[in-house]
Amino acid sequence: MTRRQSNDQWSGGIAAHTAPKKIRVQKSAGKVLASIFWDQDGIPLIDYLPRGPTNNSEYYLSLLVQLKGIFKEKRRGKVTKVVLFLHDNALAHRALATQKKLAYLVFQYLVHPSSSPDMAPSHYHLFPGLKKKQLKFRHSSSDAEIIAAVETWLDGQSSKLF
Repeated sequence: MTRRQSNDQWSGGIAAHTAPKKIRVQKSAGKVLASIFWDQDGIPLIDYLPRGPTNNSEYYLSLLVQLKGIFKEKRRGKVTKVVLFLHDNALAHRALATQKKLAYLVFQYLVHPSSSPDMAPSHYHLFPGLKKKQLKFRHSSSDAEIIAAVETWLDGQSSKLF
């Protein structure tokens, strides 16, 4: 094929009938950001970030306060002095305001080395099973469908996962 014939293929010339076919992809509902807090007894808090707001330290601080309230209510007797707290290295998690709030709530922050699979945070432990088993090849038309699928999968997990 000469250079001229190659150009004709893309510009609608003589060879345009050999142009590759375009595959139309079904548009997905998009992504849903879930903040999942879990411990050895299961999941005390899941929060789905509404579309529009961003996951900043102010939003994250409100989740920490909610989590503290849930621990007081649902984990009575288990939380005696301090909660050991491990989260990843996201900006909202490393913010000074977050560090101060963790100290105020008596959550002892455990340092998380970046890209460390041996500590089994959600990225390495919880989410892969969810992606492979529940959400793989799934196209959803709404956030509610995605949230329902996530919660169905999480509810079906044994306590050994946590």
